[in-house]
Amino acid sequence: MKTQKTALILLSIFFLSGVAVYFKSCQKPTEIPIEDVSLIPSPDFKADSAYSYVKAQVDFGPRVPNTKAHKDCGNYLITKLKQFGCEVISQDFVATKYDGTKMNARNIIGSINPKAEKRILLTAHWDSRSVADKDSVDKDKPIDGADDGASGVGVLLEIARSIQLAQQKPNVGVDIIFFDVEDYFEPKGYEGKTSSSGLGLGSQYWSNHKHKENYTAYYGILLDLVGAKGAIFPHEASSMQYAPMIVRNVWDIAGRLGYSNYFKDADGANIQDDHTAVNETAKIQMIDIIHLIPNSASSFGAYHHTHKDNMSIIDKNTLKAVGQTVLSVLYQE
Repeated sequence: MKTQKTALILLSIFFLSGVAVYFKSCQKPTEIPIEDVSLIPSPDFKADSAYSYVKAQVDFGPRVPNTKAHKDCGNYLITKLKQFGCEVISQDFVATKYDGTKMNARNIIGSINPKAEKRILLTAHWDSRSVADKDSVDKDKPIDGADDGASGVGVLLEIARSIQLAQQKPNVGVDIIFFDVEDYFEPKGYEGKTSSSGLGLGSQYWSNHKHKENYTAYYGILLDLVGAKGAIFPHEASSMQYAPMIVRNVWDIAGRLGYSNYFKDADGANIQDDHTAVNETAKIQMIDIIHLIPNSASSFGAYHHTHKDNMSIIDKNTLKAVGQTVLSVLYQE
């Protein structure tokens, strides 16, 4: 009797074990390794440093061609790029303002790892608007251009510095171009004869006279209006036409870094900017990271082309979000 009872117990255990094995085999396997989709580490972008570069430009005064402030700031930018190990070229040219004024201008190009075949192009404009045409006072005076110009340049200077200090460098060459005379189209209400094509004169000149023969890049990123507090960066419409995959890649990396509150997965306005000539004339795919306000009549902030575009609106958190994202993009190549 005892033997039969023992046998029944063993049989029950065997049966229950079989049931457990069966149900376990029906579950979704968990032992298959998950693909590692983590980002390749990039250097830490220092927002304090970027902020200091923005301020240094503004401290020279409005960077308007044919002025001492413009000349001195240009020399400063060349010095900083050389300090950060770049091979530097100053591309001097004469541009025509909307009223016929001849402007002594220069594009400033700094190359990191100039021998690398695969290259990424990073750009911003370094001039400032010569008139505050959207302001209610001093409309004919130039603006500081802290966000509209200096912010993008400050971010790119810090990216150059970060790469120089990093033990691990990106696997690509990087060309930084500070375009001149971006903001020289005629103001609203101008009644004189227009003597130039106005917007993006520096990028137009470079696109027709590249700093190196047969130069090309894998793709480019333009930074414009990238330093204001509370800035948001939707998908600029023409960037989505020129290079949608690049836009999505950059915005995806920004989101993975935790910056989706800045880089919005939303459609923005179509902006003619320095990336226009690069795409259409130089035939290099370039996107524009630019602060745009959705569902706004002007798309730009209230400070745009006014004297309020000064250091009071520059925010280190915004500089960090943009700088860390672009730096990370470079390191994924």
